[in-house]
Amino acid sequence: MRRKLGKTGTAVHPIGFGAMALSILGRPSEADAIRTLHAAFDAGIDFIDTADSYCLETADTGHNERLIQKALAQKPGAAQRIRVATKGGVIRPGGAWLTDARPRRLRQACDASLRNLGVERIFLYQLHAVDEEIPYEESVGELVRLREEGKIEHIGVCNVGMDELDVALSVAGDIESVQNRCNPFEQHDLSSGLIRRCEELRISYIAYAPVGGHRGNRRLPGTEPFASLSAKYGVSAYRIALAWLLSRGPNILPIPGARRAESVQDNALAPTLPLEAADAIRIDRLGGLGLKTA
Repeated sequence: MRRKLGKTGTAVHPIGFGAMALSILGRPSEADAIRTLHAAFDAGIDFIDTADSYCLETADTGHNERLIQKALAQKPGAAQRIRVATKGGVIRPGGAWLTDARPRRLRQACDASLRNLGVERIFLYQLHAVDEEIPYEESVGELVRLREEGKIEHIGVCNVGMDELDVALSVAGDIESVQNRCNPFEQHDLSSGLIRRCEELRISYIAYAPVGGHRGNRRLPGTEPFASLSAKYGVSAYRIALAWLLSRGPNILPIPGARRAESVQDNALAPTLPLEAADAIRIDRLGGLGLKTA
């Protein structure tokens, strides 16, 4: 079963792939990284999330985008099938993660991303973060101009709350996606109603760090209820976490990251797991929410 992205109606695999880990500190060799991306393609995953800032430092900016372009070029037909979403608004001086979403900087970043990805138009261009130094509407407004010029097809926003989403909607008129951190340990967007609001507006909710990020990834297998559920279903705790997230809203698109092909293949099977409602509620309680099933 496939899911539709926001208002575009584009059908994609229910699990996407977050490619960040392939380009930051501790990244695998280029050959291994491309092997992992090809594993995602072969597993049916057709939504890849990247950013110009997924790199080691400023001189390395765009590494992840170039890596994805190379992987697509080596796989016949992949470039026509795979949807690539990228971001602008974060810079990496000296390896730090800093926000710079000034309009001029966003335009420069978008132009560079077009070159890195080897495309004439970016499918989904996302504002990576809120820049506290300038009005949010100025950053979003530049993305609107880039869309009007045909450089990007759709606009997304990341790391936002309800207020920022409202501003983005008022400026852009149409927002395709919201990308925030959401996982069994961090369920704020479920409890706040942001995910439901996105669903009502037909906005895709892209969940990054869907199994908890670096720390959550390590603790997940030994945490209840995942330890017992993993034994019950005979699958990895990660697959259970992704199946749970998929069950929490029809507009949710988890984008787990991975450095190994085996992990990607396991993640891609999450939509086939028939997670029982009672077990999903047990995971809800992990976040202290006690959410009810729809």
